[in-house]
Amino acid sequence: ARYGLTNRLEIEGKLPYIWRDDSFSATIPGVTGDQTVNRDLEGDGLGDAELSLHYQINSGEGGWPFFVGNVRYKADTGDGPFDVARDAAGIESELATGSGFQAIEPSLTVLFPTDPAVFFGNLGYLFALEEDVNKTFTDSGGNSQTVSTFDAGDAVRMSFGMAYAINSAASFTLGYKHDFIQRTETVINDVKLTASSLDVGALLLGFSYRLNERTSLNTNLELGMTADAPDVSLTLRVPSAF
Repeated sequence: ARYGLTNRLEIEGKLPYIWRDDSFSATIPGVTGDQTVNRDLEGDGLGDAELSLHYQINSGEGGWPFFVGNVRYKADTGDGPFDVARDAAGIESELATGSGFQAIEPSLTVLFPTDPAVFFGNLGYLFALEEDVNKTFTDSGGNSQTVSTFDAGDAVRMSFGMAYAINSAASFTLGYKHDFIQRTETVINDVKLTASSLDVGALLLGFSYRLNERTSLNTNLELGMTADAPDVSLTLRVPSAF
């Protein structure tokens, strides 16, 4: 939900409910032959709630683009990776619905209208807050692992592109986004373990059609351009104004 507090200030809230169904397949080499392990897990529940503020800095007069300042807070209301149920071997038996950490993300959006197109760009930095986990996980063999803290990597986030109006009701978007995610650090049994950094880049293709004065239909297609990005992601939204 979004609400305009003034002509230039907008507040936005997000409270997602998530249902996931993931399939995993792994081949384990062995002396007597390879063994394939298949797992199918589900998870559902409240996701991570978000609260954002957007402020239009200038009026865009004199040939200047519009500058919009943004700040977003992401809570950890969903069940994270360390909150889900596990079997006797210590392996997850359900999927997480949240990231397991809080984050604050300031960003700046630039919009430059040139009829019938609008060029856009966004640059932001996501501060991932360190979480105190303090949980011990024990497998069927009696081996225990104590997770003290979890610090997801901060991220530099950028995107740019163009939205083009086909007519008064339809438009399409072409763009690119890239996240430079720093290394994640986890303290297990008083030993700090560091994961690799990630580069997640995707080509953005979108189409929007205004059904009426209050409702639109938006379709977004993301094509992964880096090894760490999902190959394909398709999103359908139907925003409505009240």
